[in-house]
Amino acid sequence: MTLLDKYVAKSSAIAERTLGNETIIMSAVDSTLFTLNPTASAIWEAADGKTPLSRIVEVKICAEFDVTPEQASQDAQELVAMLVEKGILKISDTSL
Repeated sequence: MTLLDKYVAKSSAIAERTLGNETIIMSAVDSTLFTLNPTASAIWEAADGKTPLSRIVEVKICAEFDVTPEQASQDAQELVAMLVEKGILKISDTSL
């Protein structure tokens, strides 16, 4: 099972603000700040815990940005892995 098969949700230990087409997130755990570009912001906004990452990539990323499904999938998995490691996102094998 890859990250594409996982359900993605925002952590409750964060603060977020959207400025234009970017999102700024601060981890309440260690006060780390992240600035998400428009593509990463689209993943962030869609991370509802009810939608698998593969569906987010298909519906939000491939439909709205000029990127191949393969590249979008790879980039999304890398982003989600990093944000999970930092405690910004949570993943689950089932809907949250």
